[in-house]
Amino acid sequence: MKNCLLLVDLQNDYFSGGEMELVGIDNAAYNAEILLRKFRKEQLQVIHVQHVSINPGAVFFLPDSYGVKINQAVTPLEDEPVVIKHFPNSFRETKLLDLLQKQKIDTLTICGAMSHMCIDATTRAAFDLGFTCVVAEDACATRDLSFQDKTIKADKVHAAFMAALSNPYAEVVSSQDIVDRLNEG
Repeated sequence: MKNCLLLVDLQNDYFSGGEMELVGIDNAAYNAEILLRKFRKEQLQVIHVQHVSINPGAVFFLPDSYGVKINQAVTPLEDEPVVIKHFPNSFRETKLLDLLQKQKIDTLTICGAMSHMCIDATTRAAFDLGFTCVVAEDACATRDLSFQDKTIKADKVHAAFMAALSNPYAEVVSSQDIVDRLNEG
C-alpha cells in the first residue's frame, strides 16, 4: 500500500474574512495540519489541490486574489506538488492522476473542503479510478445549504455526505485514527 495525503481546497476564501467562509473550517484545518505533519514525518507523498475559479460570475477563488491562496495552516513545501483545478472533481482536466500513477500511489487519504462538493466529487472519482480512499471526516468542512424552502445546517450536510461516501466509496474515519494507523506501521 502506497499512501498519499490529498489536501483539497484548503484556501483562504473558506476561512474567516473570506468570500465563502465554511462552518468548522478552523477545526478541519487543524486536523488537516496534523495529518500533513504526520505524512511529512513518515516521508509519504503529499499533494495539494487548489481551485482557481475561471467561470464568469465567480465570486471566490478568483485568480491572483488573497482568497485563492492555500491557507497558511497547510502551506505546501517546495517539493510538494500543487494541482490546479477548475471543477469540483480534482481529477477533471488536471495532472492529478498522472502524478499519482508516476508515484505508484494506490491509497488516497483525502481531506479539505467542501464536504458536499469537492471532497465528494474527488472521492467518488478516485474510487472509480481504482484507488482505495480514506476520508478524514474531521479534516473536512462545509456550509449550510438551501433546498426549496429549507435550510440544511452544515453539520447535517457534512454527516449526510460522509455517510454516503462511507460505503462503498471510502473508509470515513477521524484524523486521529489515520495517525494511529500510520504509527502502527
